[in-house]
Amino acid sequence: MRLLEQLEDRLSEPSEALVADLGGLDGDLLILGAGGKLGPSLVRLALRALAASGSRSRVLAVSRFSQPGLADRLAAEGAVVVKADVADDDALAGLPDAANVLFLVGAKFGTTGQEDQTWATNAYLPGRVAQRFRAARIVALSTGNVYPLTTVTGGGATEDTPVAPVGEYAMSCLGRERVLGHFAAVHGTPLALIRLNYAVELRYGVLVDLARAVLDGADIDLTTGHANVVWQGYANEVTLRALRHASTPPFVLNVTGPETVSIRQVAERMGALLGKPVRFTGTESGTSLLSNAQRCHALFGYPGVPVETLIRQTVEWVEAGLPLLDKPTQFQRRDGRF
Repeated sequence: MRLLEQLEDRLSEPSEALVADLGGLDGDLLILGAGGKLGPSLVRLALRALAASGSRSRVLAVSRFSQPGLADRLAAEGAVVVKADVADDDALAGLPDAANVLFLVGAKFGTTGQEDQTWATNAYLPGRVAQRFRAARIVALSTGNVYPLTTVTGGGATEDTPVAPVGEYAMSCLGRERVLGHFAAVHGTPLALIRLNYAVELRYGVLVDLARAVLDGADIDLTTGHANVVWQGYANEVTLRALRHASTPPFVLNVTGPETVSIRQVAERMGALLGKPVRFTGTESGTSLLSNAQRCHALFGYPGVPVETLIRQTVEWVEAGLPLLDKPTQFQRRDGRF
């Protein structure tokens, strides 16, 4: 499908800054969790940036690759595909060495009722990975859920805000950070922790959730009345560029857009674009899960795709019935139960 190819192309278009940063790295890049919702576009972005830089470093894409055809497509684009379940100790031990590791593996959706599995994936496995790749430079995806709810007028939690995760998913994500940080200190491993909140593209994210609700005439709960969003292509680029900032103690970075987005205003804008009435329930709370990404923007610049463009293009995509990942964010949840 041509539009899907165009979306993938946009998500994997490297900036000159990314080309320069990856071109200056030594050694191969190993991406764990390359088959997840953001993994394929990140693999493609890395491939294109390294090619543009003239680097001979390889991109090793590791995943179980449950999506049919994905492994073959990534291999055809130049990735070294490694089919492996990294939760298996023998499979993890058998992975090729690499100087640079991106850890994208995590569990969120459906974690309620499977808390033991969630902790194993989000807190135990990272320790095994940190031990296996103790000689590497590691960037690990985390989440803004490690922060407490903050006031909607306060600009969001900064990297210096004391963590206070709500619910077992968020607690297990803090566990991931703490375990990775422990082994980084023990082995002197440079580490970066990326607290992402909330990435969007045209197939999933907060904006897709809202567009589907407006199109379907469903009630939109305003209790969680504000959120952060950021274009997935920007988040992928920052994740890769953070390799140059990995350190001991860990480099911690909030990644999101600069705006505190009003759910009511976004839904009303979508309703106007779709020619649909919008139905609300509840009243906006004075707090929400919000992150302040000023440090990120100072280091890496502002996201190149503004919220209004994301809203309009998301509406067009959803209204046209184009493919979605069908992974609701559940951003409305305030009790941490996913």
